[in-house]
Amino acid sequence: MRTSGRGDEGQKYALNSDEDDDDFWGCAHEAEGLFTPLADEEGARRVRLAGCLPQGGLLKSVNHVGGRRAVAGNAWLDLLDGDGTTMGSYFVNEVTVVGIQPSAHGVGLVDLTVTLWCENAVAGAEPVWDLIRAGNLNRTGLWHDLAPEDRHAWLSVALWSGEYQRQGRPDTPAGQVFTLDGRHIVDRDSFYCAIGEAINGPGGYFGWNLDALDDCLRGGWGATAPFALHWDSSAEARARLAERVPTGDGEVSLFDLLLEILEERGVNVILR
Repeated sequence: MRTSGRGDEGQKYALNSDEDDDDFWGCAHEAEGLFTPLADEEGARRVRLAGCLPQGGLLKSVNHVGGRRAVAGNAWLDLLDGDGTTMGSYFVNEVTVVGIQPSAHGVGLVDLTVTLWCENAVAGAEPVWDLIRAGNLNRTGLWHDLAPEDRHAWLSVALWSGEYQRQGRPDTPAGQVFTLDGRHIVDRDSFYCAIGEAINGPGGYFGWNLDALDDCLRGGWGATAPFALHWDSSAEARARLAERVPTGDGEVSLFDLLLEILEERGVNVILR
């Protein structure tokens, strides 16, 4: 987890050069457009850094709008909580200044328009970051009523904010018992939302695809195998996870494949 510690009140974002850890590019109150992919390219973004005080390599580019030197380069875009601590970071490529104007956020601040490339800032993720920032990601089930695409956004934030949310908390020791609520498991993403919550609490992460789940089961992501997993409402989940998934031996249902992965990594799954 990167720690900016440079955000004043109301500033939600900070930029740091990828090439030089000491090259701080400044903070901004908003990053409008970060979670809105341009129509022609999924990773392309046009972002308005509102209430920005450009510094370092970004400040150098401000004076060269329209020219080659307007390209500041690659950076880490940090999302800050109310204390200026980094909640998570996105790597952004080819940050290029394309416009600047005075900002209504304060004297000496500007609204800086940049183009950049960022595939990891998933559409729909911003409200989830806002929940974390406000301290409102504090109870289970907040993902239950999300649309399918928003559940995927939820998982992306769970991944990128995982270190911040765990606050250095070590994995639970082997032998623990976790309860997986199967009532709201209707597809792949809802399974990962549910197991992340079961292992790591509200907004928790424990994989968002089969390979990531397998990695999490190896340790370092909240739980140490072997452990027991009580899967409640498992019959309902089995019926909804009937999708056929190819394997080396043919095809199995997604539900059976998940069971196989869990049990291979030392999880005693008790279907209830």
